Amino acid sequence: MKAVFLDAGTFSPQIDLSLPSCISAYERFDSTDTDAQILARCHDADIIITNKVLLGKDIIAQLPKLKLVQISATGINNVDLQACQAHGVSVQNVAGYSVKSVPEHTFMLMLNALRAGNYYHRTATDGSWQADGRFCLLNEPIFDLAGRTLGIIGAGNIGKRVGEIARAFGMAVLYAEHQGKAPRSPEYTAFDDVLAKADVISLHCPLTDSTANLINAQTIAKMQKQPLIINVARGGVVDSQAVVDALHAGQILGYASDVFAHEPFADDEPLLAVKNHPRVFFTPHNAWGSLGAQQKLWKILCDNVAGFVANFKANA
Repeated sequence: MKAVFLDAGTFSPQIDLSLPSCISAYERFDSTDTDAQILARCHDADIIITNKVLLGKDIIAQLPKLKLVQISATGINNVDLQACQAHGVSVQNVAGYSVKSVPEHTFMLMLNALRAGNYYHRTATDGSWQADGRFCLLNEPIFDLAGRTLGIIGAGNIGKRVGEIARAFGMAVLYAEHQGKAPRSPEYTAFDDVLAKADVISLHCPLTDSTANLINAQTIAKMQKQPLIINVARGGVVDSQAVVDALHAGQILGYASDVFAHEPFADDEPLLAVKNHPRVFFTPHNAWGSLGAQQKLWKILCDNVAGFVANFKANA
């Protein structure tokens, strides 16, 4: 079988992207940007591997040899699943590879914002420290994690791991129930109560119809403790303009995010207006991507591909 990886550049160059021996032909492209490129590169492919390339129904219909779309990520919203089903194309994803990487990145964001890390890096290196002359600078307050309350929205494997780490720092942890629902068990707290009680709110939920713009002007108004908001979920879970307005109004302490509505940033992204705020910190959607996580992802992917090929041959 022939496999084509459309956006191998989403992996670090240190990662070996070899496929199992059941793949007889294999082509890799760092990026694939147009439908014409997809069709030219995949016209004779049995398997397409992609992270974020959009595979719509028109593309799927023009690839008669295609048997499998293997997503090199957990989310599968870049593929038209109905079209794949209609044309007999299987779709597989990869899950569970970033349960260490994303929680650690979450705390990097959290600590940086609470301790004004980006601000202090700039003042230590742009001449401000020398101009001041004191042995230390404490212009912006530095906040400890210990004793603060962390509200976690999205209590999957990653959210639960974030809670474990938070307790090790001495934080109290609240897991939010779905908005508008009664807590399912004592482990969960009503959504609005989490908003009211949390010093830090960390987002780990999927982007769905019910979570789109979950953090907006109305929900921010329910946040009584001027919290820091962390987003390692999806950019669409947050109304960016509402966050900017809340920062200017002092309703929230800060905002640290790895995910955005448009990636890379669109020129009119509202969050760019607060990029130099001392408690704002952004990373380019790489929370998932420690070398260990990437290696684990690729191993799972190779096992998926090998399993699919073996099953296909057994049923041919």
